[in-house]
Amino acid sequence: MSAATILLIEDDARIAGELRRVLESEGWKVLLAETGEAGLAQAAKGGCDLVITDFRLPGASGMDVLKRLHAAQPRLPVILMTAHGTTETAIEATKLGAYDYLLKPFEIPELLSLAQKALASSRLIAPVAVGSASDTRDSIVGESRAMQEIYKEIGRVAAKPVPVLIRGETGTGKELVARALYHHSDRAEQPFIAVNCAAIPETLLESELFGHERGAFTGADARRIGRFEQAHGGTIFLDEIGDLSPNTQAKLLRVLQEKCIQRLGGKETIPIDARVIAATHRDLEAAMAEKQFRDDLFYRLSVVVITLPPLRERAEDIPALVQYFLRRYGKELGAGQASIEPKAVQLLSEQPWPGNIRELENAVRKALLLARGYAIGAADIRKALSASPVRTAGGSPIAAHVAELLAAASRGGLENVRALLLENADRELFTQAIKLAQGNQAKAARWLGVSRMTMREKLTHFGIHPAQEPPQPS
Repeated sequence: MSAATILLIEDDARIAGELRRVLESEGWKVLLAETGEAGLAQAAKGGCDLVITDFRLPGASGMDVLKRLHAAQPRLPVILMTAHGTTETAIEATKLGAYDYLLKPFEIPELLSLAQKALASSRLIAPVAVGSASDTRDSIVGESRAMQEIYKEIGRVAAKPVPVLIRGETGTGKELVARALYHHSDRAEQPFIAVNCAAIPETLLESELFGHERGAFTGADARRIGRFEQAHGGTIFLDEIGDLSPNTQAKLLRVLQEKCIQRLGGKETIPIDARVIAATHRDLEAAMAEKQFRDDLFYRLSVVVITLPPLRERAEDIPALVQYFLRRYGKELGAGQASIEPKAVQLLSEQPWPGNIRELENAVRKALLLARGYAIGAADIRKALSASPVRTAGGSPIAAHVAELLAAASRGGLENVRALLLENADRELFTQAIKLAQGNQAKAARWLGVSRMTMREKLTHFGIHPAQEPPQPS
């Protein structure tokens, strides 16, 4: 088999020379281009197996190169290198067909691994329609590796007409991801309807979702158009889907299967074309095992699953989030050009944040009020964090964690404390067990008293990637 040919588009001669040397050391043939136009001309000649391009180039940018290459040669993988990673760049690059992208500075093994995968891949993301994202710009904040993966996933699936299930702890920003999926889809000009399934009483939820006819029940003195009808042609976001009753789950499943609804008290069948995005912080696998959530509904909703990391797993994003909240609330709270001292940011970065981004947001707002227009200091942060008497010193680690969760709840940054505590305990239990078992899922499952299927589901749910299991004796 002949050596693969890589087209490298980079205007910095020093960087280009170094990358060429590294790539050629792997046995690949490397073609160089200093501008986007020159790279496009070279690619048009054919024979390239992979394109690696810088984002900032003289003339046509890396994004322009990506668009034009993908339109002309949709199966040619393109890797984008950028030192200017933003939410929009990440989502747009993936949505427009990039195989992947690298944030500078990156490690050479990372580049080589990605190049090998791209060259071995026999398919590429299909081209997608570009939707307006004007009012989601800067909504999702973070440049951590964990968030870069989320942006890539949004870009991959935003324009595909499939249901998406967004999972993550309370306060991790699930609705922001849902809105990003909507704004980057080909339904961005159509309605986006959000429904918090946990906030609506069960007696009213069916009417809220599907509508009702006049006289359907006491007090129904006029026809009501439900949220699914309102979302026709657009997107409906069902938040806290795990809180639905079995009866409503059955009716939702029927809507997903038949793509039509009936209003309460009505006989007319109404066709519905609405993309469904659902979200939950609950352990749906455990709910299914306890017959509290329908298996068939879960599989309908989870065609694509996006799992958001808790804030404690992306602490490097906290400074950027703090600055975002300062800009957002500074003027609103009379602080004008709000600022914060480095020690205060460091203190915020050291917190466990059981309530995630929502709790951080509330803490920054309280600190703004405490600072009275001056730069927020570490003392202001301590006061904001200690506003609740629930925080306790000493005690067991479990007691301390319970205190943290209740403190967050009392500050208004957290709900469903019991569910979150059980979720956190499960995550730690399965993480430690599989690590101690050196990746042997059968052994870890036996220790925990669960089936291997449950073990696999939990590992998938929590994003735990154990080492390769040793072969089992026959």
